[in-house]
Amino acid sequence: MAETGQSVHIKSAPKDYSEPEPHVLWDSGEFRKWSLWRAAIVEFVATLLFVYIGVGAAIGNGRTHPDGVGMLGVAWSFGATIFVLVYCTAGISGGHINPAVTLGLLLGRKLSVNRAFIYIVAQIVGAICGAGFVKAFQKTRFQVEGGGTNFVAEGFTSGAGLGAEILGTFMLVYVVFSATDAKLKARDSHVPILAPLPIGFAVFVVHLVTIPITGCGINPARSFGSAVIWNHGKAWDDQWIFWIGPFIGASLAAIYHQHVIRVLPDKHFLLPTLSLSTMPKARPQS
Repeated sequence: MAETGQSVHIKSAPKDYSEPEPHVLWDSGEFRKWSLWRAAIVEFVATLLFVYIGVGAAIGNGRTHPDGVGMLGVAWSFGATIFVLVYCTAGISGGHINPAVTLGLLLGRKLSVNRAFIYIVAQIVGAICGAGFVKAFQKTRFQVEGGGTNFVAEGFTSGAGLGAEILGTFMLVYVVFSATDAKLKARDSHVPILAPLPIGFAVFVVHLVTIPITGCGINPARSFGSAVIWNHGKAWDDQWIFWIGPFIGASLAAIYHQHVIRVLPDKHFLLPTLSLSTMPKARPQS
């Protein structure tokens, strides 16, 4: 016990984590780096494989055919494919495989604008090629099953379809932010290895609830690729839902994670937002 009059100094434990600085918004030097184009190729190939396997499973034998994989099988095919592809590509491109995920991470200042643009172009082209392979291998079934294209099912309104896409994408991008959080990586070494698992499960569970409504897009590239190859009016009538919905959902997820879950400064978000610290405080009642 310390003697009277002497002060006891307790050393505070050093912080085990410091928040990384937000990524620069524009880096023209990236265009001259092989790492950017290698990552773009990886996003192209991964999105091609994702659409090929997912859409192929959706139209193979028909989801309602007795020998088909059924809705549960389709959901598993998309979720499991995302799991393995994110595992393979996360160390190179970040494993986005989805323009909505890329937009969400861009808003969270996780990559530059120019890299995000290149990624989205690569994802769109990859999705078109993936759907093209499905048609090439299963031409008759592709036409009969509508090319695995996303559109609002009969009995549902466009508003219901839009809401389902917003909520589904919010779920996915929220899980992506949480599973790849740099703070968790710094404190738990196993997090980078396990990150693809919750992301794949998020895609799986969202498909379970959204397939009956829209066929489950939550990925503009996947929806656009099938629509381009099938090229029927029904696919294009609802196409706007599968861009606006996922982009709104991804934006809301980025805001929620950065400002509510992590309470990060405004510099960690691309667009201006109202900081909680600048909101007027309630006056005490007299």
